[in-house]
Amino acid sequence: MNNSVFILKDRSIIYISGIDSKNFLQNLISNDINKVTDNSSCFASLLTPQGKFLYEFLIIKHKSGFFIDCEKTQSDEIFRQLNLYKMRSRVEILNLSNEFVVASFDYKKYLSIKGSKDILGFTFKYREDPVFLDPRNKELGARLIINLEKLYLSLKKLNLKDDKIESYYIKSHKLGIVPKDLNKLQNKLFGIECNYEELNGIDFKKGCYVGQENTARIKLKNKLSKRLFPIKIIDGKILDNEKIYFNGIEIGKVLINGKYPFALIKYLNDNFNIEQTFKSENGTLKVLIPPWLKI
Repeated sequence: MNNSVFILKDRSIIYISGIDSKNFLQNLISNDINKVTDNSSCFASLLTPQGKFLYEFLIIKHKSGFFIDCEKTQSDEIFRQLNLYKMRSRVEILNLSNEFVVASFDYKKYLSIKGSKDILGFTFKYREDPVFLDPRNKELGARLIINLEKLYLSLKKLNLKDDKIESYYIKSHKLGIVPKDLNKLQNKLFGIECNYEELNGIDFKKGCYVGQENTARIKLKNKLSKRLFPIKIIDGKILDNEKIYFNGIEIGKVLINGKYPFALIKYLNDNFNIEQTFKSENGTLKVLIPPWLKI
């Protein structure tokens, strides 16, 4: 069993509470807030009215409201955006990033804790703090959201040992789930092209939300022809927004470069073959298809 724990210092916690908090979120997010209970958490996104990606986050029930677990680089924007949508809703929105921290640990370790269940998003309390199996993919492990002052005592009781966050990034990238630099995706692709359906981040049965019309249209008319995939650099270097080619035919574009790169790929194009090596202006690369994505 892996006893490593990753303190995700690049994550922030926003807290939404108040009489209207449930309806407020339901009208905004791509998933169904009714899935979020004391025993269940969910993954969701906030899209533009055109259905383009803006933000993604995990939602966890907490007391009379909801924790929003989001990337720290997006937290200030999410906080402002939620306040813009607030209008006359009876909700309170707080940024609790200086008080709470997110810790991630192994799936098998999670199963060893009393009260856990092998269900995506399953949530229970450990010493009054929420622990939940990542609703996107169990290979990402579980998360603990806890007050910073209590963190290390709980980790000691769970026999968890602090490990380098880069190991978590590597695992997430291999799984095809963007670990960081989400701002580089904003307005550059539709939410459904981020594989949110397969990552349990879209509910096609719920009512209207921001960006719902185009999201539903792409799904119902089978118009999904591009997807976000992790890529592996073979040689050279790649830059953000560089086009990707095979035999001179454009099949995609780099959206996130760096150590954990991702690209938007025309995966239904006749020139796309997973076995091939592709070229960008300054390098060569491979496109990786996550095992959970059946295409």
